[in-house]
Amino acid sequence: MGTNINEATNRPTQTQITLPFQPLALSFNHVNYYVDMPAEMREQGFAESRLQLLSDISGAFRPGVLTALVGVSGAGKTTLMDVLAGRKTSGSIEGSITLSGYPKKQETFARISGYCEQTDIHSPNVTVYESILYSAWLRLSSDVDEKTRKMFVEEVMTLVELDVLRNAMVGLPGVDGLSTEQRKRLTIAVELVANPSIIFMDEPTSGLDARAAAIVMRAVRNTVNTGRTVVCTIHQPSIDIFESFDEFCL
Repeated sequence: MGTNINEATNRPTQTQITLPFQPLALSFNHVNYYVDMPAEMREQGFAESRLQLLSDISGAFRPGVLTALVGVSGAGKTTLMDVLAGRKTSGSIEGSITLSGYPKKQETFARISGYCEQTDIHSPNVTVYESILYSAWLRLSSDVDEKTRKMFVEEVMTLVELDVLRNAMVGLPGVDGLSTEQRKRLTIAVELVANPSIIFMDEPTSGLDARAAAIVMRAVRNTVNTGRTVVCTIHQPSIDIFESFDEFCL
């Protein structure tokens, strides 16, 4: 799995926002990831004690650049993203991961990064505004006053185009409330309101038709245009979705 870069001719610029953040680049070199050999594989005669899931992966993600991790199912896209995001609590990781040239420390990295799961899990009995505001109260620094928090929530809702749905109930998936595409944008907003420098997104267009996927990707692009570093895994993208990205890691 090597790195292949497709450059966009025009780069987004950082826009003025209510809460400042530090744009950060994430680089990784010769990353390997191992887990304990599963018992069923040992029973089949595999002598090794470890199973290698990632082998010698290198690359970099930059501020204001939308990067896609692309590969067939089982290629290790989500595994790589989870390793870089610090979400793997088992196994062993080798190689170097740096933030703008400094070694990555998970204790601080968790405070400046966000992660959008492929499965959108939200409380059904609150409104869109309440969901985002609740995340802001839980995750923003206590130094941020109430007025600024609420201003930032409004800004984030506008950024992902949920302001017109502010009073809509989230509801249950497939039953009532928000559509799948709207839930995807709510997931992005809930992470974005924590004011991260880097956001990881696991297949943000999964399960969406072409129109809905385009709306979600517009929200993703708006996020990139703030100057943040955004990384997405993507599987079998349409040509329109493919062209939404600036760089690719294959």
